[in-house]
Amino acid sequence: MVVKSWAPQVPVLNHKSISGFVTHCGWNSILEAVCAGIPMVAWPLYAEQRFNRVVIVGEIKIAISMNESETGFVSSLEVEKRVREIVEEGPVRETTKALKNAAESALVETGSSRTALTALLQSWSPKLS
Repeated sequence: MVVKSWAPQVPVLNHKSISGFVTHCGWNSILEAVCAGIPMVAWPLYAEQRFNRVVIVGEIKIAISMNESETGFVSSLEVEKRVREIVEEGPVRETTKALKNAAESALVETGSSRTALTALLQSWSPKLS
């Protein structure tokens, strides 16, 4: 299922009733899910999304992969299986919670994200004058 119109994804992901996210593996969607602490089912469509799936499933372990058939289709049973798997407690959910906490720490005024961005902007400042 692909929804072409925009949805308020950040508020949706941060809603208390959301416990999993089937994603196309766009990087912004991944970051929004991490910041919300929501584990993902990775279902990429094309291009870099396939690489992003490798990273979030195999390396970071904050998602599970939707398995396609040899013809490229995904059965309704597979969708049900993966959604049930992701909403249950387990290592993917625990890793996602830990990354949410790390993201929150990085984004505070004195956090690593703000500090690094400030340093970058300051390094550009003389060049922009």
